[in-house]
Amino acid sequence: MEKNCELESKPKTVKDFFTSWYFWKPFLATSIGGLAGFLYYYFVGCTSGTCAITSNPYMSIIWGGLIGLFIVKSPCSSGKC
Repeated sequence: MEKNCELESKPKTVKDFFTSWYFWKPFLATSIGGLAGFLYYYFVGCTSGTCAITSNPYMSIIWGGLIGLFIVKSPCSSGKC
């Protein structure tokens, strides 16, 4: 079984990089994941303070952002494989 993954070409200039989907896709995914992490902390959270991730808003934002980034930057997230 052969995988046929087509990789996106990287932009050539800095202007092309910041205006391309190559930059915006992970940026938006990380931002939305961080917002989701904060909302989880705010509405669900951990009131006792013993939860490692949800007792601190910064950790919730970081973990949410990383999960959002990992979802978007997975090798086969685009369905091309």
